[in-house]
Amino acid sequence: MNKNICVFTGTRAEYGLLYWLMKDIQANPILNLQIIVSGNHLSPEYGCTYTELERDGFKIDTKVEMLLSSDTPVGVAKSMGLAVLGLTDALDRLRPDFLIILGDRYEALAAAQTAQILRIPVVHLSGGEVTEGAYDDAIRHAITKLSYLHFTSNKKYYDRVIQLGESPDRVFNAGSIGLEHLFRTKLLSLEELSLSLGFELTSSFFIVTYHPATLADEDPEATFKELLSALESFPDFKVLITYPNSDDGGRKIIALLDQYFKNNPERVCAIKSLGQQRYLSAVNLAAALIGNSSSGIAEAPSFSVPTVNIGSRQKGRLMAKSIINCEPNSNSIEEAMNVALSTRLKSVVNPYGSGETSNIIIKQLVKTDSSKTNKQFYDIESKV
Repeated sequence: MNKNICVFTGTRAEYGLLYWLMKDIQANPILNLQIIVSGNHLSPEYGCTYTELERDGFKIDTKVEMLLSSDTPVGVAKSMGLAVLGLTDALDRLRPDFLIILGDRYEALAAAQTAQILRIPVVHLSGGEVTEGAYDDAIRHAITKLSYLHFTSNKKYYDRVIQLGESPDRVFNAGSIGLEHLFRTKLLSLEELSLSLGFELTSSFFIVTYHPATLADEDPEATFKELLSALESFPDFKVLITYPNSDDGGRKIIALLDQYFKNNPERVCAIKSLGQQRYLSAVNLAAALIGNSSSGIAEAPSFSVPTVNIGSRQKGRLMAKSIINCEPNSNSIEEAMNVALSTRLKSVVNPYGSGETSNIIIKQLVKTDSSKTNKQFYDIESKV
C-alpha cells in the first residue's frame, strides 16, 4: 500500500536542504509526496520563495499563512499561534502517513506539535545538534520529543537524541542532508553565476549571511553594523549578501543591508534568496563565507572554503578546521577575515557525512509502519 509523505518547509534554506529528498520521494513508486509551505516562503519581503518549489517541478498541496508584520518576540510567538491554526486544517485534510520536518525553526515546532495532537508521526531531520546562541536550540530538542523517527547528521548527535530518551531502533545516523548537493547538483561557473545574478562577480568576493542571534547578548543591528564596517577594510572584494531569516530583529538587518547595497551598487549584490544551486555555487567560488549561517558550518567545509563564523549563534556545533570563530565586533571580524584569506585549505574533513542521507531516509519510510507509533522513553541507565 502506498504511503503519503508530507514535507513541511518554511524557509528557503530548509527547502534547499530538502530538495533531493523531495525529488526521491516524488520518484519512489511506493511513496506519494505532499508539500506544505509556510513562513518566509509566502512573504514578499523575503522573496516569495515558494515559487522556487514550483519552478523545480513540485506541486504545493497547501500554503499556510502565518507571519505577522512584526519581528518582535511577541510577534514571533503570535505567528506560531497562527501557524498552528492553519496547519491543523492542512494536516487534517491531507492526513499523511508521516510528516517530515527539518531542523529547529519556530514554524517547524508549530508543525510538530500540531502533528502530535493529530496523531501523525513526525520524521525529524538534524536533531541532537546544539546552537547555544539561538532559541532554535531548545526548539530542536522539543521537536525531537515530538517525533517518532530521527535522522541525525553525526554520531555525536545520534547519541544525544538517544540521551533525550529516543529508542536507538528509531534513530539513524544519516549525515547532513545538504551534502547531497555536492554530488547531485550541477554547480555554476563564475560567469554563469554572474549572468544569473545580473551582477559581475570577480574571483575575489565574499558571500555574507547574518541572522539574529535570538538567545545571545548580541544585538543584531549593532553586530551587522560591525560586520559592514569590517567589509569596508577589503575594498577589492565584491560582496554577495543574502537576506536574514524572519526571527525577531531580522527587519533591522534588512534595512541596513538595503542601505549598504544602495551606497555600493558596483561592489555589493543584495538578494532575498539565491536558491540552492546559486547559493552553493557562490560558496564554492567565494574567497570566504562570512556570517553565522548553519551552511557555513555544515556545507562550506566540503568545498574547502573558509568560514568566518561571527558571535555565538552556532556555539556548540561540531566544526571543521576551516571555520574561524570571532567576536561580534569589527576588529575581531576583520582579523578573522584576514586569517581566512591567508589560509590555504587543500582538503577539509567534514564531520557531517558524505551525502547518502536521502537513500537512508527513503528506506526507513518504506519499511516503517505508520499505524504503530506509540513510543516509550528510552532510559539509558536501565539498559546497562
